[in-house]
Amino acid sequence: MRATWDIFCNVIDNYGDIGIAWRLARGLVKDHGFDVRLWVDDMQAFHRIWPAFTSDGDQQVCEGVRVCAWRTPFVTTEPAQVVIEAFGCALPESYLTAMSVRAPAPVWINLEYLSAEAWVAGHHGLPSPHPRLPLTKYFFFPGYTPDTGGLLVEADLADKRATFLENSLPAFWCQFGLELPAADELRVSLFAYENPALPALLDAWAADARPITCLVPEGRVTPQLAAWLAVYDLKAGEVHQRGALRLQIVPFTDQDAYDHLLWACDLNFVRGEDSCVRAQWAARPLVWQAYPQDERAHWEKLDALLTRYTVGLDGVSADAVSALWRCWNGMGDATEMARCWANWRARQTAIERHAQAWTTRLRLAGRLTGKLVEFAENKLK
Repeated sequence: MRATWDIFCNVIDNYGDIGIAWRLARGLVKDHGFDVRLWVDDMQAFHRIWPAFTSDGDQQVCEGVRVCAWRTPFVTTEPAQVVIEAFGCALPESYLTAMSVRAPAPVWINLEYLSAEAWVAGHHGLPSPHPRLPLTKYFFFPGYTPDTGGLLVEADLADKRATFLENSLPAFWCQFGLELPAADELRVSLFAYENPALPALLDAWAADARPITCLVPEGRVTPQLAAWLAVYDLKAGEVHQRGALRLQIVPFTDQDAYDHLLWACDLNFVRGEDSCVRAQWAARPLVWQAYPQDERAHWEKLDALLTRYTVGLDGVSADAVSALWRCWNGMGDATEMARCWANWRARQTAIERHAQAWTTRLRLAGRLTGKLVEFAENKLK
């Protein structure tokens, strides 16, 4: 009998939580053959990241995952053997009660956010008994070292990427009205939150000595781009040229197509957790924008990842990567952006080699789905 899994996720406006939960659900089905229900509290938002999902009702099967509407009051249902509470979302009280009377009790896991900080390993796997019910929740921390929960990645991702790069690049660029990049052209993807440093970055790109094509999925940063271009609005499909910079707005897309964008571009600006991890697996240089937090706690997360990511780079290249990431995240004066960009450009070849080698180190942390399965199966024995 196949194990059953329930994953609960609140959708937030940045789509990161549901993006990770959906990727996890797909992996548990495809790589492990489990029966998985994904409970989502905003079906329309889920449709945004996976357009094949069209249900206006209570559930629909996508990619082998049963996607279910999480409504209030919660529908009466038999809890799964393994219950994933994504990022601390509170389970429905009626579902918790049903969990407490199931024998044996389900394995209850709170999937935490990814962090490269050193404290993560010490907190990974810790139990937390429920104050009223005979249930124990376990905290599961993804991370960059073998003593954490590992990283979210499909077993066949590297093969998919290699096949795409070998066979599909001309068709990929053609959909945007582009040919293959010129020898001296840099192609960049820009997926970002609103950012005071953006105009300075665009100015630096426009002043570059070589052509830059920037593809921007429509979203939160679009109004800033319109202001910089001095136009009223921007829509998917629009192309604007300023100096060396060709700026092109592309439609917000599903997860698989976004992977293709990351694989095809020479440099990827990414935000939050899911796109950051996907950019690392893409084996391309990246610049990460951490989700802004109170008291600038996100700066510690940024520096923790930089500390790990720049190992193996020569000192000058490591400084160039760190300075650009920090400037992009407000850890300095935006007027320094032109200098940071010039320094990154000067070390581009070394940074590209490092991005390719980085994926080998990433694999040492282990795959999140496999580690979750092993953890849950040990608790079910």
